[in-house]
Amino acid sequence: MGRRDFRLPAADEAFLNSLGVAWEAVQEGGVQWIILRQYRLPPGYAPDLADIAIQIGAGYPDAALDMAFFLPHVRRVDGCPIPFTDGRVTLLGAAWQQWSRHRTEANPWVHGEDNLASHIQYMDAWLTAEFSKVRP
Repeated sequence: MGRRDFRLPAADEAFLNSLGVAWEAVQEGGVQWIILRQYRLPPGYAPDLADIAIQIGAGYPDAALDMAFFLPHVRRVDGCPIPFTDGRVTLLGAAWQQWSRHRTEANPWVHGEDNLASHIQYMDAWLTAEFSKVRP
């Protein structure tokens, strides 16, 4: 078992345990992070496994989760650029690649319904949808 610097709601921890990957609850610099270790990415990405960090804001679960951060940095194997992945955050002594993906009016965070599981499902959806976008 990895670090458990803080606890999540029981349903979130049960969901994380069901994923079949190691996970950690890390607090660094007063910020809480969930780190999924060696998470399998959809086909078309390199590497095919990456660590993923999700920041857990102070108001969670009422406040929305947003974005995801990857280590090592992820790229498309076909060489097409991935927009809005230039940001970086330093966590555990490494520069993690920020994927700037946000909820929209069409897909808002719903208090009482959305949680870490729905955020990871949302992340999986935008990782897969990357390949359906037309690039110039």
